[in-house]
Amino acid sequence: MQQTKIQKLGQMARKARKEQGLTQEELSAASGVGVRFIRELEQGKESCHIGKALMVVSMLGLDIQIDGKIL
Repeated sequence: MQQTKIQKLGQMARKARKEQGLTQEELSAASGVGVRFIRELEQGKESCHIGKALMVVSMLGLDIQIDGKIL
């Protein structure tokens, strides 16, 4: 089964979080979202709010590019 883009994003966020030695609780506090949101993002839940996802990804130091432009 092929992964969706949000599942790939979730995996990338989880990998970055673990590489930085952060728990889901620490990441949620640092990025201003709830722990539940972090869990759902990492699980690739399709209904994740893109704005919150971008805040978490940004806090982890990751960039998202669309048509060569970083968000």
